[in-house]
Amino acid sequence: MGESRERQSFEARLADADRALAANPRDLRALIAKGDALVGLGDARAGASFYNSALRGAADMAHLPPDLAVELRRAQAAIQDQGARFQSYLTDCLARSGFDAATSSDRFSLSLDLMAGRKRLYQQEPRFYLLPGLPQIQFQPRETLPWMSAVEDATADIRTELKALLAEPDLFRPYVEPRADRPNTDSKGMASNADWSALFLWKDGEEQPDMARRCPRTLEALAGVPLCRVPGRTPSILFSRLKAGARIPAHHGLINTRLICHLPLIAPPGSRFRVGNDVREWKEGHAWAFDDTIEHEAVNDSGQDRTILIFDVWKPEVTGEERALMSAMFEAIDSYGAGGKAWGV
Repeated sequence: MGESRERQSFEARLADADRALAANPRDLRALIAKGDALVGLGDARAGASFYNSALRGAADMAHLPPDLAVELRRAQAAIQDQGARFQSYLTDCLARSGFDAATSSDRFSLSLDLMAGRKRLYQQEPRFYLLPGLPQIQFQPRETLPWMSAVEDATADIRTELKALLAEPDLFRPYVEPRADRPNTDSKGMASNADWSALFLWKDGEEQPDMARRCPRTLEALAGVPLCRVPGRTPSILFSRLKAGARIPAHHGLINTRLICHLPLIAPPGSRFRVGNDVREWKEGHAWAFDDTIEHEAVNDSGQDRTILIFDVWKPEVTGEERALMSAMFEAIDSYGAGGKAWGV
């Protein structure tokens, strides 16, 4: 009998809220009241939708009455509680279906994180050229890069060549250097900043003979790698140094048809890298490849400089025909006018 009266009370409150919302669909108190009534009637998901509507409406108001602010905080807590209970329920159901976040599909795991708001969606945002239809992948799966293990096997030899160059610190130049033939806007403070410096063996598709001849084992290790080759633009092969305490701000690369590869050579603990939602620490001798048109950034919170080998390769999904056509396209672009080359990685 008591349960029946309680239900009738919630139904009456629901009717009152509906009348208020018919008169003013943005009535924050009525939205909260309808959410309360629906929760009381056993539909917590529907109730949360009205709580959310009230919170969105309140975001547009400069000042809120103190009692309404209290009600909104209560609604926000109810949303969080409902979300936690729903996620627990969903996790249990999926576990019974065989889902394990550690071993099941990475894509499906990400879809759950996106749906729950635990992660945000990052997409390719190239600053210059987009080839449509390529997979939106932050770090490229190793199994698609059969040549990577051979590069890792050469880590010791490559590090030996690097250390000889590090003994001459003036060889390294700021990675971002201004160009006289283009406007030089620097909203991120990286232009001419020696905190992030580089020494190139190949730059903008051209070998740098003086440095290349000092690193024969490095170039030998890359002989079997599908380097991204566009005359006058790529590949670039370089040693990249990030000073202790330095940070490379979040940014996007230029074209989505290549992967940028890192082979850590001097990687003290505390030096880490983020691509989209995925944060990893560099570990000496452990290479990876990533899509640099997805937002990425680097941080070196260690007490030592971090130095890695960087080179760029074609994405496996880009066909031979597409590679040739893009090379021809960029050659045509570069032949139109007196400048425009020089990309970097």
